[in-house]
Amino acid sequence: MRDVAKLAGVSHQTVSRVINEHPNVRAETRERVLAAMRSLNYRRNLAARTLATRESHTLGIIGFETTLFGPESMLYGIESAARAAGYLVSVATVRDLEHRPVLEAVDRLAQHDVDGIIAIAPKPSVLTALTHAPGGLACVAVGGASGSLEEPFPTVRVDNTAGARLATRHLLDLGHATVHHVAGPPDWPESQARVEGWRETLYAAGAVVPPVTSGWWDAAAGYEQGRRLAADPAVTAIFCANDRIALGVLRALQEGGRRVPEDVSVAGFDDMPDSGYFLPPLTTVHQDFAELGRRALALLLRHLGRPGAAPPEDVLVAPSLVARASSAPPIGRR
Repeated sequence: MRDVAKLAGVSHQTVSRVINEHPNVRAETRERVLAAMRSLNYRRNLAARTLATRESHTLGIIGFETTLFGPESMLYGIESAARAAGYLVSVATVRDLEHRPVLEAVDRLAQHDVDGIIAIAPKPSVLTALTHAPGGLACVAVGGASGSLEEPFPTVRVDNTAGARLATRHLLDLGHATVHHVAGPPDWPESQARVEGWRETLYAAGAVVPPVTSGWWDAAAGYEQGRRLAADPAVTAIFCANDRIALGVLRALQEGGRRVPEDVSVAGFDDMPDSGYFLPPLTTVHQDFAELGRRALALLLRHLGRPGAAPPEDVLVAPSLVARASSAPPIGRR
């Protein structure tokens, strides 16, 4: 830093202010210091900074091995937000979402002196494991249900219930008498919330509430349930718990001789990048994963160094409906 100060013709303290992005530095002086840093190939010694501040400026993220669009996008959104804020990121992944593997991931991150942990928590076992994090380590959960344990901590999640309401209301407003639902796994809170939003909307509209069919989050499950629905001529609208399920339903309807949207309207949830290229392009619920990452990071930073000092928060990120060609009024209403 003294070498940089000498080359830039400024004080050591000014270099420190530039490095730490202090606002009270003139633009001309800041650029002169940055030019000197580039000329000398100066890099901050993060190990020394950690010793001096007792902060590693590194955040831990717990994810799990999956190809599911939602959790993958959550991980990317959190990483992007952390890096944009100048934090290093250490990611620990687990093969399954049971208590012990998640607790081991918490321990691994704590041993690397992370300042805090953001965990993708689609199942309650992840929340339970986080309550056993070392004292003084701030944690935030992303996804799943709201924090309701004896030792709660902040959570950030997409409002899945509201998203299901949007999709179901859209199909009812088109004139469909009712909407069938192909759900995700019953032990996932996101799936439960989407069922809840779908059912509430049908009840409020005075519509018949068909039985829920559940499966995994993939096209194979959608195809299996879609074949059954395709055989029922009374089915004119289907809301799927995610876009991959909807993809399987679309194929089953096509093979069953049911046209989309002429005979059956279909809506999904996620707004995967490929959803607009389905045949037909899929009506779906958009989740803003970038905003989810920003909100999770902001919540964690507020709690760094003082976990439990503020009331636990449950932050909801609002979804939006993307209407495409897979949904239309039933034939009798056109």
